[in-house]
Amino acid sequence: MRHRSVVVPSSRVRWLAPAVLLALLGVSPRVLESRASAAPGPVAAPPGVAPGGAPGIAPGGAPGIAPGGAPGIAPGVAPGGPSSGAQKDDGPPAPDCPPATFPDDGACVVMPDEQAWAEESEGAPEGEVIAQGHFEKSGRWLVYDQIPRRPDRPADYEAYVFPIPGVLPGGKHVVSGYDLDLPDHQQRRGRMRAVGHGAVDIPQKRGTPIPMVPLEHQVGDAEVIHVGKLMGFSVVTRHTLREGGRTRDYVLIYGHLDAAAEGLLRGATLRAGEIVGYVGDTGSPQLVHLHLEARRLREGIDGSKLAPGRILAPDVSIVCDPRNVLPLKK
Repeated sequence: MRHRSVVVPSSRVRWLAPAVLLALLGVSPRVLESRASAAPGPVAAPPGVAPGGAPGIAPGGAPGIAPGGAPGIAPGVAPGGPSSGAQKDDGPPAPDCPPATFPDDGACVVMPDEQAWAEESEGAPEGEVIAQGHFEKSGRWLVYDQIPRRPDRPADYEAYVFPIPGVLPGGKHVVSGYDLDLPDHQQRRGRMRAVGHGAVDIPQKRGTPIPMVPLEHQVGDAEVIHVGKLMGFSVVTRHTLREGGRTRDYVLIYGHLDAAAEGLLRGATLRAGEIVGYVGDTGSPQLVHLHLEARRLREGIDGSKLAPGRILAPDVSIVCDPRNVLPLKK
């Protein structure tokens, strides 16, 4: 029989009462109590030991202790508590709790929603890696792996939370979206060298601060793994996400920055809202915008040890539609 593990987020463990944890594991508190109160059957004494006693100790007693008792304890009372027939003070009586709650230390504790726990444990569905291709400007046919938008994720970019405000008509954000999942003839070909676009471009005023936005199903804080040249001047952060019942590492590339946040170095951690850098046009003259690119690290790749030139290598990371990992608006 296979047993399915129950993953309880550390942020919730501290408020889970013992009765709730027992319920999550499928164990009734009454079962544990009945097991604890059940006395074991008679056990045969070892050679040289009188029944009910120990070497050199009279049956039922101990050195200097009357049979059936202990120092300062009346016979018939076991050390550490009263006999099974005595009245025991267990604290306040258990309250009558409503459905979906459990009594614990005189209070009714709400049981977390089972479906919510399952979703928290599983995280997002795993995005499928699909081979795609396009003609480079040199005429060479390039085949690459990419992770398109999952069917459960909205197509509209305005359904998502971005790190900077939108300045397009209607407050929209994205001027150029992800197209590496499209046929060759539908992929972007502009004045820049690259064919196709594996990111989203968000225009904004130069110097606009860019806060870190946690990704969907992210575990812990983001880690800075690169500050410097990549897509113009860039900051690259690593994020661990729950996906398909396990954790996977993704990287976010903040490209064409004017500058990184002051003092930001490789190895730093970033919490929600902390500044990553500032919007600019490095590597993309006169096109002031944020290039925001998501990539999934391949199995066995430690992002914290990657050299800058290896981050985009096809054997290291897979380009991913950012809509798979950006948080949805509430």
